Amino acid sequence: MTSQDCAIHSQDSPILLLPSLLKSIERVLEGKQEIVELAVVALLAGGHLLLEDIPGVGKTSLARSLAKATGLPFRRVQFTSDLLPSDIIGGSIYDPRSGELRFRPGPIFTSVFLADEINRASPRTQSALLEAMEEHRVSIDGETHILPSPFWVVATQNPEDFHGTQPLPESQLDRFLLRLEIGHPPTEVERRILRERKSISPIDTIQPVLNKNMVIALQSLVDQVEIVESVLQYAHDLILTLRRSPLVEVGPSTRAALALLRAVRAYALLRGRTYVTPDDVKRLAIPVLAHR
Repeated sequence: MTSQDCAIHSQDSPILLLPSLLKSIERVLEGKQEIVELAVVALLAGGHLLLEDIPGVGKTSLARSLAKATGLPFRRVQFTSDLLPSDIIGGSIYDPRSGELRFRPGPIFTSVFLADEINRASPRTQSALLEAMEEHRVSIDGETHILPSPFWVVATQNPEDFHGTQPLPESQLDRFLLRLEIGHPPTEVERRILRERKSISPIDTIQPVLNKNMVIALQSLVDQVEIVESVLQYAHDLILTLRRSPLVEVGPSTRAALALLRAVRAYALLRGRTYVTPDDVKRLAIPVLAHR
């Protein structure tokens, strides 16, 4: 057994808690096991998550459930057409006692930031997230402020043909590791939900399974998952094929290729493995690359 195997499969590894984490979230998003797994992959990989679908299918519930189950601080901002960048990242306010400007942090200074209906805000407000998502910091009035660790953005958006939406620019989309569509639950699951759910939301029953230190430890373990040369070559050939394809307007960038490798490492870890398989690359290729 290698040192990586020992670290990942040790008796006190937080990996042992991942099945409980998935089960806890799946009680809220019933019938959506695959979506829940991919959302946790984004968290483990330290990559931001974009949920795109019609209203009412559980996008916000998934984000809230992830925050509660991981025990991470959570803030939500409803994006609207009149939202300003300072409403997200904060700004300087005058302190009459000292006669100086004092920085007031915005809601983005948290571990799980939910940008709800992000494509209802103006492009200027959407762009306020770029530095935060890429570098985990914000710059205001010439000063840099570091965001908490871990820092994770979960954004929801309605389809672009919905009234009042602003399409996200390519530079913004590229900051999201995964884009997922939740969809309606299976028929039998939806019928059971209609029959059994009343006033109490299942989100209220979620208890933390992890904590901040455990999440950071899991994200560190992702780096220890091995990608052998043949699988690396397979992933790279996929990237090159997409770049050359006449069916693809703009092929994946090097950053997109690195994101794919990070995602497949996290997926393998979630599966309890210390190595990546070609099937992992196949499974993650579309949610990682299709929106880039």
